[in-house]
Amino acid sequence: MKILFIGDIVGRRGRQCVSRLLPGLRNEFGLDLVLGNAENAAGGLGATGPVMDDLIRSGVQGMTLGNHTWRKKELAGVLNRYSNVARPLNYPPGVPGQGSFLLDVAGVPVAVANVVGRVFMDAFACPFATTREALDRLRTRTPVVIVDVHAEATSEKVALGWHLDGYCSAVLGTHTHVQTADERILPGGTAYITDVGMTGPVDSVIGIERERAIGKFLTGMPSEFKVAKGPARLCGVVVGVDEATGRARSIERIARLDDNLDSGGDDDD
Repeated sequence: MKILFIGDIVGRRGRQCVSRLLPGLRNEFGLDLVLGNAENAAGGLGATGPVMDDLIRSGVQGMTLGNHTWRKKELAGVLNRYSNVARPLNYPPGVPGQGSFLLDVAGVPVAVANVVGRVFMDAFACPFATTREALDRLRTRTPVVIVDVHAEATSEKVALGWHLDGYCSAVLGTHTHVQTADERILPGGTAYITDVGMTGPVDSVIGIERERAIGKFLTGMPSEFKVAKGPARLCGVVVGVDEATGRARSIERIARLDDNLDSGGDDDD
């Protein structure tokens, strides 16, 4: 089985990049499943129902979120409608949404889980303990399990990779928007990368207009961040998984440029 995981999709520009490039990637890699992180897909910060619907129409079959899950408050009212979207599983009990989901891929169940880190982020439940507990449950349903670790600190992601090695098919880092070059298959058969990268504007500061981001660093004053315009790049990884054992066979980084300039930058949807 070949699974594409698309890194943090930023704003309308990132969504358009996915829509334009995904058909070619499906053919090139013979993809069976397409997943993506959508926590910045609406205006560069947060997600909404219409934005997730847009990504589903583009061919993204399942989505994960992260620390910006509630930045668009309206998402709380609709998240339970989406059986193919996971918010962090270590959020407090009783909040909307689910920390994992199952998809049927040509008769093969695939589980997807999402967890948020704690280093330099909000103090949620321990990602190490909660993820292992979730994997014990999910692995009774299927050996094919993909985990999105949405975290700031490289050390925390690497540690989680080793902690979960052999318990899932892949541990894929998101959140920092810069693709790392450390993809590998760990000894227990788990594919790992510290950060899948960003799908959004190339000439930006992790997706945001350069001048606005630089100005905040220079002055410390608050600034309304807006998604940059111009060429975009789709970053992701393609993971090959043995359907019978759940062990990863391969992991390949991809970074594809979409230089179509017909889109605006920020959006409010």
